[in-house]
Parts: sequence; C-alpha cells; structure tokens
Amino acid sequence: MTAPPSVPFDRAIEGVIERLTPEFVGVFSPGTVERYVRDCLARPLFSAAQVGAYIPILVERFARDRLRAVAHLEGLMDRDKPAVLFVCVHNAGRSQMAAAFTHVLSGGKVDVLSAGSEPAERVNPVVVEAMAEQGIDISKEVPKPLTDEVVADADVVITMGCGDACPVYPGKRYLDWELEDPAGQPIETVRRIRDDIRGRVEGLLRELDIPVVPR
Repeated sequence: MTAPPSVPFDRAIEGVIERLTPEFVGVFSPGTVERYVRDCLARPLFSAAQVGAYIPILVERFARDRLRAVAHLEGLMDRDKPAVLFVCVHNAGRSQMAAAFTHVLSGGKVDVLSAGSEPAERVNPVVVEAMAEQGIDISKEVPKPLTDEVVADADVVITMGCGDACPVYPGKRYLDWELEDPAGQPIETVRRIRDDIRGRVEGLLRELDIPVVPR
C-alpha cells in the first residue's frame, strides 16, 4: 500500500497552487489552475525517487507551461516572441541541450520548451557535465512528458527521434534533426553531439531573425 502524502508535502503543493493562481487571474479560475496542478502531480514521472525532493518545483514548472500553452491557444494571453518545442524520446539529452542553448543564445527572446514521448527519470549526468563546460547549468532540469497543448502552442516543433508519438497540427513548422543519441556515450562523444546541437540552434535563431548572444 502506498503511504499517504505527508502534511509538509501537501502544503508544498498547496503553495504551488497559491503561487500559480495570481499568475493566471482573469485567465483561468482557481479551480482550473488547481486541476492542472493535480493532473501534473498524478503523472508517473513525479513518483520517481530521483526527483522526490524537487516534486513541488517540477510540478509548478510543468503546470505553468501547460497553462500558458492553453491560454495562448484560446487567445486569453498574448505572446510576443516565438515558441520552440524540442522533442525526443526520453527528454534526457538532446532535447535538453537544445532547449538550454536556445534559451541562453537567444537571450530569452524565445519561449522554449522540451519534452519526451517516453521521459526518463533524470537528465543524463554526462549531458549535464558537458553543458556545464559551456557555462550552462541544467542539473535542476527533469525530463517532462509530451502533452498535446504544448505541441499545439509551439510555432516550431523540432523532433529528435520521437517518431509517430509526436502529434502533428496544421500550420506548425516541423523539423527533424538527425542527431546521435548521447545515452551511454562517453563525454567525448557527448561533447561532439553538444557542439552539433549548438550549431543547429544558432542556425535556427538566425532563421527566426533573433540575434545570437555571444558567449
């Protein structure tokens, strides 16, 4: 039998709801915000021991991303920058690196998300190490499940091996980057994949007419 949640944990989740509710005042009711938070919490991802201490933080990020996507799709919130979604199977390597590079090299001028069709329990630690060499910390990131609303809200969807698990919506720009999977690879190989991804991200930003931030 699964033990009931602790009171501190329950309070932490209530805190997530309390923080998100004002962000969406006039857009979604408090009940809708709570429903999304509870739905995110129920995902198998958040039962993993590796993310146990960070569950409230991760649920808050995941719920916020989904609520924003729905708000944009329904015309309830404006967005003044392009949205790019990176998708791979486990969201533990390639898509995490691509999302991090896009955020940093665009100077925050892109709404960027990443997700996996079958998310792993944690980000590949060798990938974390390789990105740290670039001065980018992704140690607190966690693989997230792919949801229809974030795909529908994206302007550009870049896949990296998710295949038919990635839903297709008309009017979206879809790209497929053929990249070697860093899973189980030594740091030297991961560095090569990392550098390939950085080059592709820089090219994408130029196509979006967004200056690449030097670093």
